[in-house]
Amino acid sequence: MEQKRNLAIVGAQWGDEGKGKIVDILSEGFDVVARYQGGHNAGHTIRIGDRQFILHLIPSGIFHDGVECVIGNGVVVDPEALIEECDALARAGIRVEGRLHVSTRSHLILPYHRVVEKALEESQGTRKIGTTSRGIGPSYEDKVARRGLRVSDLADARALADRIRDLVQSKNRALSALGHRDAIDAEPICDAYAGYAERLRPLVSDTAVLVNRRIRDGRRILFEGAQGALLDIDHGTFPYVTSSTSTSGGIPSGLGIAPRHVHEVMGVVKAYTTRVGCGPFPTELPPDAAERLRARGAEFGATTGRPRRCGWFDAVAARHAAMINGLDRLVVTKIDVLDGCGDIPVCVGYDYKGSPLGEFPPDAEVLKRVEPRYETRPGWTASTAGAKAWADLPGEAQDYLKFLSDLTETPLGVVSTGAERTETIRLD
Repeated sequence: MEQKRNLAIVGAQWGDEGKGKIVDILSEGFDVVARYQGGHNAGHTIRIGDRQFILHLIPSGIFHDGVECVIGNGVVVDPEALIEECDALARAGIRVEGRLHVSTRSHLILPYHRVVEKALEESQGTRKIGTTSRGIGPSYEDKVARRGLRVSDLADARALADRIRDLVQSKNRALSALGHRDAIDAEPICDAYAGYAERLRPLVSDTAVLVNRRIRDGRRILFEGAQGALLDIDHGTFPYVTSSTSTSGGIPSGLGIAPRHVHEVMGVVKAYTTRVGCGPFPTELPPDAAERLRARGAEFGATTGRPRRCGWFDAVAARHAAMINGLDRLVVTKIDVLDGCGDIPVCVGYDYKGSPLGEFPPDAEVLKRVEPRYETRPGWTASTAGAKAWADLPGEAQDYLKFLSDLTETPLGVVSTGAERTETIRLD
């Protein structure tokens, strides 16, 4: 039997679960950390001592010397954002060149993608999705429509400029139809992307070949997901989702590897639930209670700074995420935020039109109307903050974590008790 070697870390809620810290602390046991989907709308916060870093594109393994980091073909790349991130790491003394590899097949985000996304959101009125307006969706749309530009296109400046001019013309027509008055000028984009090509050239490679070679050579790969399972384009709360496959199923296509090379999947959840943007959220708290939990948990988006919507743990949603990802282990973060909260409600089921709803519904309109069924668990007064061993947790906190594990039908693997690397309990 093949020994388990490669591990995937995925979000099992609506994102912002604390995946960045988990990838960071586990990266020391791996040779490669590979990101397989999303764009710079994802924000992974890493705290190392008194320094805090927020990564948007570069995998969280970059803080460990000797670990290679891969941005796979399933990621959409804004060159300006990537260069800014590389420069910020360099100023902090983190070496990037020679360690970061960007896929030639990754699609590019261009300035017109941001303009189009913002115009589309504004045109939706009350039906808007609540995107970050960073051009992620329109870039994936161009990819699927087979008109997008890829990192490999940066190699030929003249051909790239011609294609940018053609695409800008079509985007201007689309923007005009949406009532957008200001036309986009293609020439500054052509000039900027010619410069980006030079900066990124040392980082670009066929990462599918690279990752498969590392696998063949027996190296350990950590697969890093962005966003969360409930934002998956197929299995999330459509249409209030991201534009990529954020579940473990996106790993093979997003990196160009065979499914058999994903040996184990860890899903990250908070001890409660948050959501950014629009869309159904069954366990969302009333404004005053949500604000108290938000303040305790510092629940503001790492990428946008937007306040996150807050609610109690939703076991129906988490069990759905466990199923579609094939979770082997559960990681629970921010247990310390619940210290001293009193009794803690947990959603154990949904009722819809007076009857129990067995599974997480695929229809967002149904999800908007479900009534969560709660079971209350006793809280704890002793602090869990900074605990490093299971025995350091109050008994009620241990029981709460076991309860979440039972409800999601997934054994506990890691418990995070704070933002620092050391504030972590590893159970296996």
